Amino acid sequence: MVDQVIRFEDGAAYEQMMGIWSRLVGEVFLGWLAPLSGLRWIDVGCGNGAFTELLFDRCLPVDVQGIDPSEGQLAFARTRLSTCLAKFSKGDAMALPFANGSFDAAVMALVLVFVPDPRKGVEEMVRVVTPGGTVATYMWDMLGGRFPLDPIILEMRGMGLSPPRAPQMEASRMEALRDLWNAAGLENVETREITVHRTFANFDDFWTTKLKAPSIGPTIAAMGPRDVDTLKNRVRARLPEDAGGRITYGASAHAIKGHVPR
Repeated sequence: MVDQVIRFEDGAAYEQMMGIWSRLVGEVFLGWLAPLSGLRWIDVGCGNGAFTELLFDRCLPVDVQGIDPSEGQLAFARTRLSTCLAKFSKGDAMALPFANGSFDAAVMALVLVFVPDPRKGVEEMVRVVTPGGTVATYMWDMLGGRFPLDPIILEMRGMGLSPPRAPQMEASRMEALRDLWNAAGLENVETREITVHRTFANFDDFWTTKLKAPSIGPTIAAMGPRDVDTLKNRVRARLPEDAGGRITYGASAHAIKGHVPR
């Protein structure tokens, strides 16, 4: 089966669907990186600026460049108060528009599986980072059943449906990340797993939020009402509510970091 293209164009919808998850993981990720203040950063695949905002809030950078292929996402990123000093540009992760050694740190937040050639994407990050600088990413465990959309995706597959997949799912595996970082010649490579939990007010809050995902929303919109009800009941059984009707569940990401050789 040919993978369908997943496009993130609506920054506000992405914020509700995934931006909150991204910041939950990003907080732990930046604590693990423990970067110095005053660095020059590039946020590759910055999307709507959810992680870029964390960089300003946590790391006191002197410069941040955000690159993304979606003008809609970039427009939302520019509205964030914390990112007013960042420069957001439309660009390709496999052909970054910067000279060698332009940055002290390069990061991809939940992006690598959407890069057509992950190896080239990592090589480009290495190229634009100065010797001794950091190259890092975190990516959902897309194949381990611990992706934030998995409560719906797994039940869709159980009903014989095939929602679109990211084109480079294998790049989400920890072993694949290690191979990419080692192949790029990075030193002092370290990995870790990050698990976070998110709470929704009730099932309807969860459901309407997840329908904003371009990987499942259009597929569900094309289903008949009876099949949608069946799917909702199957998903609801996976996500029991607490006494207050709230739903809390976890998701896990794989993180990796390394340094450009001096």
